[in-house]
Amino acid sequence: MIGGPKETPRIGALLVCAGLLLSGLIGAWFAFGGGLKEAKNESGVAARMGDQVVTLEELEKALAPQLARLEEQRYKLMESRLEEMIAERLVAQEAKRRGVTVEELLKAEVSSKVPEVTEAEVTAFIVQNKSRLQGETSALRPKVREYLEGEKEVQQRRAYVASLRQAAKVTVFLREPEPIRIPVNVEGAFVQGPKDAPVTIVEFSDFQCPFCRNVVPTVKELMRQYPATVRWAFRDFPLASLHPKAPKAAEAARCAGEQGKFWEYHDRLFDSQAQATVEDFKRFADQLKLDPKGFASCLDSGRQKAAVQSDVEEGARLGITGTPTFFIIGLCT
Repeated sequence: MIGGPKETPRIGALLVCAGLLLSGLIGAWFAFGGGLKEAKNESGVAARMGDQVVTLEELEKALAPQLARLEEQRYKLMESRLEEMIAERLVAQEAKRRGVTVEELLKAEVSSKVPEVTEAEVTAFIVQNKSRLQGETSALRPKVREYLEGEKEVQQRRAYVASLRQAAKVTVFLREPEPIRIPVNVEGAFVQGPKDAPVTIVEFSDFQCPFCRNVVPTVKELMRQYPATVRWAFRDFPLASLHPKAPKAAEAARCAGEQGKFWEYHDRLFDSQAQATVEDFKRFADQLKLDPKGFASCLDSGRQKAAVQSDVEEGARLGITGTPTFFIIGLCT
């Protein structure tokens, strides 16, 4: 989720466990400049200001989500390159065993075995992707054919490398980074489920995000299947740059929460995402039989604006840039 605010259709956009802090990732990542001097001979200290110190643990804690993303990026880069290197060396070994060049081997086992692209396949691709393709069909056909030929060659090469890999009994020792553990609290969240539930799902969501709407049935099903095990905590993370009406929708839901109907209002907002004016929010309150004057006073005064912003700031501290984002508390050993 690096980059600007965006929606993400993945439920597990960021899956972490609460409790411990990321450690051992600083290493050579920090270079101090601008007049700062590296602390010498002080284990675990990043900087000293007179009798005050900034410890490496504090620094890691402050940057835990960002460092975790860097470590994940590092792993993905290494994994991708490792797969390429394995394939290259397997092909080179097989070419040497056969006494031919790599080029000759690939021609015999890949290029010569690529299935022909049929006219029907070209036509089907154009029909299926016509909304993304520009130009006359007659001009598109040779380009589509070339693209499909390339795709088939890639698939054939992958299949061949897979056969070499199976015969060579390749073992990969590269391991994914351990999940980070950072403190995630539910203070200020609207919660359903037993207080003593061993697992808490903390969701940061945007009432105008279609992916957030689509994931609601999944979370509800989890709650239905595990009523004594799972607790659901909802926190606001309106992406105002994408959904200008989302912050006010979050305020409206909190105003409904003042009258004990947050979850009913939560569902109404997601069911009616296209209706997102202040008048709509007040109409939803009427439909749910809330006190209209109390709701209007809350919404018009902006009384819940600070609470929404507090959630946004907490989400930013945790490294969130897209919605929905879920934190799972209680699954780690």
